[in-house]
Amino acid sequence: MNLLLATSTLIFVALLSALMVLIRRIGFAGSDLPVTAEWIDDLSIERYRPMARLLDSADIEFLRSQPGCTPMMLTRLRRQRRQIFGAYLRCLQSDFGRVCCALKLVMLQSQHDRPELATILIRQQITFACGMLLVHGRLVLYHWGIGCVDVARLVKSFDAMRLELRTLLPAAVTMAA
Repeated sequence: MNLLLATSTLIFVALLSALMVLIRRIGFAGSDLPVTAEWIDDLSIERYRPMARLLDSADIEFLRSQPGCTPMMLTRLRRQRRQIFGAYLRCLQSDFGRVCCALKLVMLQSQHDRPELATILIRQQITFACGMLLVHGRLVLYHWGIGCVDVARLVKSFDAMRLELRTLLPAAVTMAA
């Protein structure tokens, strides 16, 4: 019983530490803010739409059904897809961090206190960090051929922050930047 409690505590502390590292990394990801009208206009969830299909098993199954398909080909395709997915994931994390940093700057420079925005920001950062942990865990399982990876929650969290930034910065202000 004591061994189970000690193991559970150790796992909890490890997960909490990983979550804190992710939150810190996300919080400082956007230190080089390119907050211009073009950057804000380029922010779109459409950029991350390919992520949903990249690790889809349908392509693997199709390749497997083709004559001449070897296990080495399947392994190589899965590895290449994981690498591309990882690049998209890093870009999503970076964009999310930049949007959060831009929102923090808006809050700092605002003449009105926005405690509800601060609450939303913190909540979304935690949600995003937990989602990143989940996606990375599922990516490890995918590497072994188990399950799939779903990024819908991460993209939704990014979109919520992107829309919040969009509503706070009217077109006239962004054009002046």
